[in-house]
Order: sequence, then C-alpha cells, then structure tokens
Amino acid sequence: MSGARDGTRVNPTDDRTPVPGPTALNSAATEATRMGKRLFVSVDLDGRDEKVAAVQERFEGAAGLTFTDPAQAHVTLKFLGDTDPDRLDPLREALANAVVDAGVDPFTVEFGGLGVFPSLEYISVVWLGTRTGGDELTALHEAVEERTTALEFDPEDHEFTPHVTLARMEHAGGKEQVQRTVENEDPDVGDLRVEEVRLKESHLGSAGPTYETVERFPLDG
Repeated sequence: MSGARDGTRVNPTDDRTPVPGPTALNSAATEATRMGKRLFVSVDLDGRDEKVAAVQERFEGAAGLTFTDPAQAHVTLKFLGDTDPDRLDPLREALANAVVDAGVDPFTVEFGGLGVFPSLEYISVVWLGTRTGGDELTALHEAVEERTTALEFDPEDHEFTPHVTLARMEHAGGKEQVQRTVENEDPDVGDLRVEEVRLKESHLGSAGPTYETVERFPLDG
C-alpha cells in the first residue's frame, strides 16, 4: 500500500516502535535490561534528517505533539520487542532468509504525503508516507513476518502501512492544527535508495530512545 498524495490516508493501527512518556523512560529502561534486547527490523532514512525535520516543522506549535528524532527516521518492518540474547543467532538466520524470500533487489522509495493513526478524529501518530516503493517494503515486511513468527515472535495484528513516524500525540490540544496540516499539505522528502534491511536495538533513556544497528542484511542484486 503506497501513495499518500491526498494527505488524509488513515489506517486503524498503531506504530510498532512506541516511545514511552518521559516519566516512564527510566523504569522502562530498567525493565528492558532485565528482559533482554528491545529489537525491531527497519529500513533507515540515512542522510534525510534535515528533510524529515522540515516536514516536522509544518506541525510546529501543535499542542500535545512529541516529535521523533529526525536523525533516527526509519520505516519499521517488524517490531520484535524484548528479546532474550540467546535468540539472536536464530533471529539473524531468519532475517537473512527473509530477505532472500522477499525476492527484492535494491530499490528506490519516494517519501511524501502525510497520514495519521488511527484516524483524523483520534490521532495518536502522525506519519510521512510513501509514493513509490511501498510494494517492495510490503514484500520485505511479509517475509520478515513469516520468518519471525515461525520463531514464535508475536504476529502483527494489523495491516502493514509503510510509513515514517514524525510525531506522537499525547493529548488533543493541537488536534485541529494537525488535522488541517495533514489534510492541506503534501510535502516531499525525496528518494531513498534501499540496499539493506537492518536489525536495530532500541535503548531507552531519560532523553528518549536511541537506536543501534545490530546487524545488516543486504538485498540481492
């Protein structure tokens, strides 16, 4: 599912790399340490932080919005959650096989357009969409989903929508401003050449999450 040109595309789902509120971060970090590595699978928007930040600026002043770090912008293919270290080796093998299963050569994604989850009436996530490359991202997601659920990671319970999370809405104070921006603006971020999928670890801290690359899985071609 690609294309967000009308700026109002919505989907009844939530973002799968959630960021806890500031009051929960320290306790969440402690819990994550006990549980193992907090992992997800992504395509990263390397070198696009200034363009992503420029899109976020369109929402400046909207009460209740918490923006993501544009330097860490990514498309989540699969959120894995807390993962015991002894599962890493079979997970690496599964992801390497998933990239082969998807049959996707290096490709180009054009990012543009805006959307929200779950709806314009109840906004929890504001996101940047894709104009092209959505089919390839979906194929990668489906292959990763099949291989990881075979390892007993939790299956997704919603339809996959390729997107980059721009902000999360903590309260509805700025809802009308967000609605106007999503409905009336149609930003472009440009093209990204996708040549690999990454396994990422999320580290929770008082200043927010930071993401570390655990493994890279090159696409064929």
